[in-house]
Amino acid sequence: MKKIAYIGCLGLIGIISTEFGVIGILPQVAEHYQISIDKAGILLSAFALVIALTGPLMTLLSSGFDRKKIMMLSIAIFLLTGVVSSLAPPFWLLILVRLLPAFLQPVFISTAIAAALVDADQKKAHQLMGIVLGGIAIAMVTTVPFATYMASVFNWQASFVVQALVTGLALLAIFKGMPSMPVREKKSYGMQLKILKKPAFLISAMMNSLMVAAWFSTYSYFADYLGKVKGMDTEMISYMLFLFGITGVFANWLAGKMLSISIPGTTAFFLTGTVLVPFMLEYSGGSGWSTILVIAIWGFLYAPTFLNASAYLISAAPHALEFANSLSTSFGNLGVSVGTMLSGWVIADMGVKQSPWVGMCFGLMALLMIAWRTLLERKS
Repeated sequence: MKKIAYIGCLGLIGIISTEFGVIGILPQVAEHYQISIDKAGILLSAFALVIALTGPLMTLLSSGFDRKKIMMLSIAIFLLTGVVSSLAPPFWLLILVRLLPAFLQPVFISTAIAAALVDADQKKAHQLMGIVLGGIAIAMVTTVPFATYMASVFNWQASFVVQALVTGLALLAIFKGMPSMPVREKKSYGMQLKILKKPAFLISAMMNSLMVAAWFSTYSYFADYLGKVKGMDTEMISYMLFLFGITGVFANWLAGKMLSISIPGTTAFFLTGTVLVPFMLEYSGGSGWSTILVIAIWGFLYAPTFLNASAYLISAAPHALEFANSLSTSFGNLGVSVGTMLSGWVIADMGVKQSPWVGMCFGLMALLMIAWRTLLERKS
């Protein structure tokens, strides 16, 4: 199933390029449309909010369909978004066209993971999940910084051209490389919905949202923060995104290994970065070597966020894999939306320098959720 896992990984690179590629160009988008940075952030927060609100339902409705067809449809819509966005439409249309693929993003991720895990040994499950979700870290080290760099060379629309090319390649890989994968046994909706009654699952879902909100309170405004607080230009920011992703690729591989030993321990280890990074950013000075080192550490601790979130949530509902995966994606994107919006409000009132401290507050609450679930499971 490694071949399918790598195809899923490529598809996820295209998806993440579309969702998070906008982070590096938010200042340019805000300037082009003559709006504030927090309003430009709607391109990210609205995308994430649609995923959070519709993801589980869309996954349930699509759970009985051929997995190859579902993955192709999802990526095709992402391709359409990249093409239309590259034409610099009116801002309302840019928002609208970005919302369309959001309905199918959790469907693609949960379907890709489920396809990769068909007939897989339990011991290899986390590694195969790591390959698929490794697309997030790979996008951070390749397409996201490259799209930002192209925007610095040409204009912000070039970023969406890069995204369209990647999703087009992913669509071709799915069409050529994946066999037809009809679902062998469709689980009833009732069986899958039962996981919503489990206290450990609900606590894990809250932890998922809080952890992602913690990281995205600052990461959503990565370019704005480095530009205004650390004095970096757009080209330098693209290099920092590249560094951020490089350390993240290694971290994602390491997290896949660590999760096989302890899921809560691994999750808590990387989550501590939400507390440490704000202090390191505050005292690292300008755009010198100390700041570059902090960004490398930041990327390392951030990268396995979605892998850890999925593993942590699925561990509370191992018998409803696809639905649990979609809920993980939805709650994670709820965290993206909440973290981005709340941090945006703080930035509008107090400046972008305060955004890491917003993330630290979310991070501390997420650590409390891990402790709560651990205590609950010890008592049961």
